[in-house]
Amino acid sequence: MVIKDYYKILGFNNNKVNIDEIKNAYREQAKKYHPDVNNNNHQAEERFKDISEAYNTLSDTKQRRKYDRLWYYYIGRKNKQNKKYRDAKMKDFIGLFFGEKKQEETKTKNKTKEAQRGEDINTEITATIVEAFFGATKQITFKTVEGGSKKIDVKIPAGIRDNEKIRVIGQGKLGKNGGKNGDLFIKIKIKDTQSLKLQGIDIYTDLLISPWESALSTKVLIQGIDSEAEVQIPKGTQSGEQIVIKGKGYKDGKGGRGDLIAVTKIMIPKTISQEEMTLFKKLKEISKFNPRNARNG
Repeated sequence: MVIKDYYKILGFNNNKVNIDEIKNAYREQAKKYHPDVNNNNHQAEERFKDISEAYNTLSDTKQRRKYDRLWYYYIGRKNKQNKKYRDAKMKDFIGLFFGEKKQEETKTKNKTKEAQRGEDINTEITATIVEAFFGATKQITFKTVEGGSKKIDVKIPAGIRDNEKIRVIGQGKLGKNGGKNGDLFIKIKIKDTQSLKLQGIDIYTDLLISPWESALSTKVLIQGIDSEAEVQIPKGTQSGEQIVIKGKGYKDGKGGRGDLIAVTKIMIPKTISQEEMTLFKKLKEISKFNPRNARNG
């Protein structure tokens, strides 16, 4: 029986990895081989399918448990056997040329100077909703173990979610005795702009309208995050009512988008002309509307 090595597809040497490492590895591989950045590349397309298949299996606890049993029997066990064979060959080689004493010295030396992976570093940066939606590159500065400072450029992928982490391989603390460096994990905090606010995958914005637009109905343009949308203001619209524009919100990570939600606010002019004053007085005289009377519509 031949099974695909999903761990190897995602860049791992074995199955001793946690779900966060699997998610981060999937994001890195998916960005590299996504069909949108590899037009007409059949190999990249097949690679992307394998990556998605591997992630769907390993990110599901039950599916992964079943797969791991097959993986160990057909792949993991053979890897262990191959490693034992290589280690035995190396032992014979050292013994042949340097003798048992040298071999023991080597074993002791390797034990006292065992390679150690460096610790991971966790930090966070802010990005506006616009930067997060379209993607951006930000420079961050952090302190090194030696007490100095280091600057690196971090690419924020388009459509990243609030509190999602970016993994920068090898930018953590230094490894010891030849061990690999740790990784840098950067949590992205999405910041609202003055006009756009993010809630889940929906984007909220204020729609300022005049009293006569509220009373008479009109069409207005609403500025979303990447385009304008024309909407109809119904007659009798009140402050605080919402107008929903489908599919114009934030990215959902699956190719779709949330909604753009415009919250109406009726604005009264601070200064008015004499003619406007006359019209307001006339309206006061003829109108029977009393907003403080709950029985009036």
